[in-house]
Parts: sequence; structure tokens; C-alpha cells
Amino acid sequence: MSREILVLNCGSSSVKYQLFAVDAVDQSGAVDAVDPSGAVDAVDPSGAVDAVDPSGTLDGLRHISGGLIERIGEPDGPASHEAALTTAAGTVRLDSPDLIAVGHRVVHGGARFTEPTLITDEVMATVARLTPLAPLHNPPNLAGIAVARALRPELPQVAVFDTAFHATMPEHAWRYAIDTALADEHGVRRYGFHGTSHEYVGRVTARLLGRPLPEVNTISLHLGNGASACAIQGGRSVDTSMGLTPLEGLVMGTRSGDLDPAVVFHLYRQAGLAVSEIDGMLNRRSGLRGLAGDNDMRDVLARRAAGDRAAALAFDMYCYRIRKYIGAYVAVLGRVDAVTFTAGVGEHAAPVRAEALRGLDRFGIAVSEERNSAPDGEARIISPDGSPVTVCVVPTDEEHEIALQTLDVVRSARVRRGRP
Repeated sequence: MSREILVLNCGSSSVKYQLFAVDAVDQSGAVDAVDPSGAVDAVDPSGAVDAVDPSGTLDGLRHISGGLIERIGEPDGPASHEAALTTAAGTVRLDSPDLIAVGHRVVHGGARFTEPTLITDEVMATVARLTPLAPLHNPPNLAGIAVARALRPELPQVAVFDTAFHATMPEHAWRYAIDTALADEHGVRRYGFHGTSHEYVGRVTARLLGRPLPEVNTISLHLGNGASACAIQGGRSVDTSMGLTPLEGLVMGTRSGDLDPAVVFHLYRQAGLAVSEIDGMLNRRSGLRGLAGDNDMRDVLARRAAGDRAAALAFDMYCYRIRKYIGAYVAVLGRVDAVTFTAGVGEHAAPVRAEALRGLDRFGIAVSEERNSAPDGEARIISPDGSPVTVCVVPTDEEHEIALQTLDVVRSARVRRGRP
């Protein structure tokens, strides 16, 4: 009998959904142990996941379909996430009798949620209390959960948190150097984001290198409109560039990334800007957009090629910040086995990869011009043969990672109930 897992990613203005078939399931929905043929490599009897093939496909989960519901809140679109999901329940297959679980992306889990979690009323209430840390993300995440639970109350619903992968950071990496009591009272610390992407990319990178994940140290670079770097030591996050919110770190499409905190006070006092205006400027009118007027790297690259100075400066600053973080994470990790690019810019912008790694050959980090400029494809190596550090490009698949973690939680819950 077919069994399926639905992944819902409810964003601020859209709902992404992906449906996955679970290979080799019995009538109760439990996942079979690894068979000799390797058909279910990703799932062992305990529910642990290891194998990832170099193409980025995870054994044991097969993508069936997916899509995007856009314009939530727009006059000609659904009035809300609730309306969108209720209207599109059949499209996203929420009504499918083959569903065994629904996995939800939740951006901020704070310090409370450090692993994928079976959703209860208490869990939802706690995620709601974390809204001040992610005001644009957690509310729509919760809206999707509420609709899915209402439509399919009998199904296990699992929250997979962007922040959870970074829970392994040591305290000296996640704590800010401010008053400790004040920080603890208000949850001020580095949480990090893009966790499902970094975790997925780290696993695929180890597979590309043909080495066990615990033996591989990777610097993962998730470069999209939002961008972050992560130092991964043996499959565990030990540092990441985003902090309390997704604003810290790399130069991004519309976010500033790192800057002196006193800039906020200066703009408040000298420019007369309200705190809300500064917040909006740093999050939505900075980064590439603030520097060049465009937040799409494709447009920046085209303008740079045509001799546009503002675009050239934006490109240089973007790549320079990446290079700085790579150097910092070389120091953090001590030994680096791979540098991996992922997400829209990381996967498709060869000039960014080349410039970000320029001058790092002394650390054993370099790209082959021919491999770097080759057409986009599956997960691949773009460094020269024999390089001390392997440079990779890995298409990210956050929905697949969410489905995999959802399957693991459901499997573990069945085992705890005595239903192997």
C-alpha cells in the first residue's frame, strides 16, 4: 500500500507544498528495515537516516508532486493562509487517504525546540510565544499547521525548525557579549537559520566525497535572497553567520548583514528615523538592493558586465563578505574538507563562486574555471582534481529534508508506542 508524506512551507505571501512517497511501507505505515537491495537505504530499523545519493535524491523518499500557491492576501488571491490551504486541500493532497504525516517548516524554534517535534496544542502555543523573534515567519507557519490539523486531525503533524540544526553550537559561539541575565531573560542569542538546508547540504557533500559524515568538515554557503554560512564539523553545526534574527551575517538580497550596532542609534538620533523605519531599511532596503537598487543577483551581474559601478561595488562587497566568513570558519574548524555552495545564487552564479574563493588557494581552496562555468546540473565538484579542499555545488532540497525528519519522528513515535 502506498504511503505519503506532505510537506507544507507557509511563507509570508505563499504556500509551497511537496508530496513524497515513502518506499517500502507496511499496512500500518511503519517503515521497513534496510533491505539487502538497498531500496530503503535512508531508513534503518531505528529510523536513523544516512544515505544520500550524489544527485541530491534521498533513498527511501520519492518525490511525487509539488507546487506553489501564491498571492496570499492579495486582492485577486486567497484572503489568507487558512483560505488558501482550505481551498487547495485537494491540490496539495491533504485529503489523500495515503498520507501518514504532514511535515511543516517552522522558521524559529528559539532555544526550546532543538529537534523536529510532534505538534501538540502546547507546541503551537510555545511557537506562538516565539513570534517576536520571527514576526514575518512564525505566524504563517502556525496558520498552515492549524489548517492541516483541522482538516486531518488524525494525522501526525511534525514541526521541523530552521533553527534546530544550530542547537549544537557551543555556548561561546551562540552567546553575545552582553549582560548575561538580560540576554537570558529575553532570549537574546545567536540561533541561526537555513538549518534544514545546511544539514541536507552537509550530508550530500559527505556523500560526494565518499566519506562518512562524522569524518567530514564542511563550510556550507546558502546563498539565496537570504544568505548564511555555516561551519559543519562532522555533521554538526558549530557556528553560523545569522544570529538572533536572519539579519546578521552575509550581505543579502535586501538585508544588510553585519554592521556596527551603533548605526541604529546614529540613524535614530541624527537622521530622525523611527525604530520601525530603521528595521524596515535594514531588512528590506539594504544589501544588494540598498547598494545597487536590485536584489536579484542576475540583474546585478548583468549590470556589472555592462560597466555599472554600483552593481560592481555590490558584487564586490557580497563576495568579500563571503570570503571573510570562509576565512573565519577555516579557523573555527581547523581542518576543512569541503566548501559547498547552495541555493539560488550559490547554485547558479559561477562569477560569485569564483570571486568569493579568489585568493584562498593558500588554504587549498580553489575552483576549476572549466568546472565552475559548466552548465548547472546535479550535485557536483568544481575544484581541480587533487585539491586539498573539495569545492562543491549542491542543489538544496529543504522539503526533502523536512520529509525525511518527519518520517523519522513518526517512526520514533510508533516505536515508543510499541508499534515497530
